[in-house]
Formats: sequence, structure tokens, C-alpha cells
Amino acid sequence: MGIKERRAREKEQLRQQILSAARELFVNEGYESVSMRKIANKIEYSPTTIYLYFKDKVDLLDSVCQETLLHLLNTLEHLKKDKNDSVETLRKSGRAYVEFGLKYPQDYKLTFVVRPQFQKGLGLQEGSIGEKVFNYLREMVSECVRQKIFRQVDVETTGQVMWSAVHGVTLLLIDFPDFPWTERDKLIDTVIETTIAGLKA
Repeated sequence: MGIKERRAREKEQLRQQILSAARELFVNEGYESVSMRKIANKIEYSPTTIYLYFKDKVDLLDSVCQETLLHLLNTLEHLKKDKNDSVETLRKSGRAYVEFGLKYPQDYKLTFVVRPQFQKGLGLQEGSIGEKVFNYLREMVSECVRQKIFRQVDVETTGQVMWSAVHGVTLLLIDFPDFPWTERDKLIDTVIETTIAGLKA
């Protein structure tokens, strides 16, 4: 490995170190309570070093959330490999989405609750990873319509309906763990099945 390649690798390793420290502090102490200096102290670098990689704390939060969205997108894309049963793929995707949020609740809330308070919108700009995640749901709905499994529906609205359903149950289960929910898997499956059933031709 040459000097140029080694430096590039070291630079990326430091960037990941900064992101990991920021994620941990944002989750444990709350985004507003964390300063760039506190992140720098955690990794034993100067704040100036962090500013070489990230413009400000909002940019750092955005980068943390982009990693979360990329992880979610990779999880969903893996399910799309089987195109034989579009409804089953959509069903599995809905469940995978909820399970992802429940497995990484703090990352999920950083992405979908905290970040929108400090940025415009949900990070669904054209070409963004957030847009790709939403497009995944839109494509699944469109395929179900194309195969005449779903009736002719507005794909954009229906994609938003699907996201509203899975996002809603995910956030409720995260935020209100002590609520006397019915059996969790039954609740998740019923939300997804009821939404899908309302769309069938």
C-alpha cells in the first residue's frame, strides 16, 4: 500500500471514529447537550480536527443519520431480490422496517425525530439516501399495481400511506414501551396486513 492510499485509509478511519463518538454522545446525552468540543475530547483530538471533516454539528448529525438510512436501505434492498411475490416482499419489507427501528431505537429517533428539528424536512432531497429509502416503498407499491394485485391507486399517496403505517407503529413502540400493547408481533403484522388488504384489487 502506497503513502497516498494509507493516508486515505487513515482519514476515513478518523472520520468513522468521529461519527461513532458523535452517535454515542447524541444518543446518551441528547443532541442539544453535545458540543463539538465534547466530541473532540471523547476521541482525544482538537475541535479543529473535526471541522476538517464536518462543517458544523448539524452536518455531523446529518452524516450520522445518513449512515443509519444507508443501513436501513441495505436491509430493505436485500429483500427485493425475490421478485416472485411482490405483496410478500412488501409485507416483509414493512416488518423489516419496524424491526430495524426497534433494534436501533436511538438511531431511528435521531434520524426521524431529532434531525428534522434542525434541518428542513426529512432529508428526502433528490438523490439522497432518504429519498432512496422512500422510493423503495414506492417501487414496491408500483409493482403490486403493475401485477394487478393492488387496484389502480396513486402510487405516491399509497407509498406515503405505507410509510405512515410502519413509521407510526415503530415510533409508538419505541416511545411508549409501558403501554399495555397487545402481543408485539401480532400488532405489527396487523398494521401491515390491514394496510395491504385495503389496497388489494
